[in-house]
Amino acid sequence: MTMYTEDNYLQLSGIQHYAFCPRQWALIHIEEQWNESYLTAEGRILHQKAHSSQAAEKRGDLIIFRGLKVYSSELGISGECDVVEFYSSDDGIPLNGYNGLWRPYPVEYKRGKAKLEDCDRLQLCAQAVCLEEMLCVKIETGALFYGEPRRRELVKFTAELRAKLKVLVEDMHKLYKRKYTPKAVKRECCRSCSLKDLCLPKLGAASETSALEYMEMHLK
Repeated sequence: MTMYTEDNYLQLSGIQHYAFCPRQWALIHIEEQWNESYLTAEGRILHQKAHSSQAAEKRGDLIIFRGLKVYSSELGISGECDVVEFYSSDDGIPLNGYNGLWRPYPVEYKRGKAKLEDCDRLQLCAQAVCLEEMLCVKIETGALFYGEPRRRELVKFTAELRAKLKVLVEDMHKLYKRKYTPKAVKRECCRSCSLKDLCLPKLGAASETSALEYMEMHLK
């Protein structure tokens, strides 16, 4: 099993970027490029609201931590969770300063609505893996809170999702070590990407056309 040192940790938030588009992830995390849009601004405001209250809050049999910093030396990632809820449970873990045992439940805030792709679920799963490593506990489920319907989507951290996460993070480390930015591939999701003017997916699509085809197309 590969164990990473802190110097080699990647940003946990980058998992969602990479799962959405490896080129987008590389532009942000390798080339350090960024372009704000109303969509990214909306997501940023939603996260700020999630972190706006005090760091820890107790409500009966529930303890809420906001902006909890986490890491995993197995995955080589670090970052923070929007919200981690701890429920009183006989099969939970002890928490410093609180009586009883508590079961962790990560909650990630996202703008828009639930997606068919696993990009958000993979990021939440990575948070669960970090918490498992730090707290020596098994976490089976978490939730994604979407700002548009304003409700939660239950996420099960299945063996398949965990295996997909492991492969994805390994690929991220390989590209980051090489400092390699994948070529542009024009897709439907490019329309809503805040980096489309920096990525230039149209040029990537044009490069797939041969010189002869390009000449014939424009002559016609």
